[in-house]
Amino acid sequence: MLPLTMKGILLAGGSGTRLAPMTSVVSKQLLPLYDKPLVYYPLSTLMLAGIRDILVISTPRDLPLFEALLGDGSGWGLSLRYAAQPQPEGLAQAFTIGRDFVGRDAVTLILGDNLFHGAGFGGQLRAATQRVATAGGATIFGYRVRDPERYGVAEVAADGSVRSIEEKPRAPKSAIAVTGLYAYDNRVLDIAQSLKKSARGEYEITDVNAAYLAQGALRLEALARGMAWLDTGTVTALQEAARFVEAIETRQGMKIGCPEEVAYRMGFIDAAQLERLAAPLASSEYGAYLRRVAAEPA
Repeated sequence: MLPLTMKGILLAGGSGTRLAPMTSVVSKQLLPLYDKPLVYYPLSTLMLAGIRDILVISTPRDLPLFEALLGDGSGWGLSLRYAAQPQPEGLAQAFTIGRDFVGRDAVTLILGDNLFHGAGFGGQLRAATQRVATAGGATIFGYRVRDPERYGVAEVAADGSVRSIEEKPRAPKSAIAVTGLYAYDNRVLDIAQSLKKSARGEYEITDVNAAYLAQGALRLEALARGMAWLDTGTVTALQEAARFVEAIETRQGMKIGCPEEVAYRMGFIDAAQLERLAAPLASSEYGAYLRRVAAEPA
């Protein structure tokens, strides 16, 4: 097969009821996570994969706010587009909403409340998504957890192929949880289109993965020991993630989930453009950080 372009979908929908009343008038992905909006973190992850053509999906109420915050992405060397999810009817619905956007290409989906950070992650992510774009199939990303019975759990062969996936099993076959990051070839569009709603009234991403599993085309990329994977679906989880980011940034003096810096490091923009992005933020520590990055030797 010919190599495909890898596009990205950032799913920032949902009602955020577990974070109420904070989410009564705004999407949880627009809430601050330490020093920046939560949506910056998953967006930066897609950028680390080398993905520059991205569709942001959110509720009709919140979509104008995402557009106001992120714009068309051109300042960061991206092309950002937007689409509404009128009702939260499951993660797999992202592929029917984004069908025209994806076109004939491959696609990486990230959930808008997931944060990934760790040494070597960018290289691992680029290799995995490029493999899908080049060779086809699907890749999910797995993370070892202490309490796998709370997650979707993957049983994996030595070569990385997935043997089984179970949702919140009573007797987990492994301690590898499936994270909110998925890479698929173009078949995902037809697979998602063919799904029927589950008993809870949603189009399940688990059913998409099961279709690839049945075809022997599902792999798992295991995130290394020392990697951080955090979601922010509850108040406690949101605060824990903020403390993690604060600790890393305070200790190391480097930011996590900073789209402007990622764009610069990935070669999407040059130092002059980074300086221009920093200018309106001059009175904040965030702007000062961008200026320091722009001044570093190339």
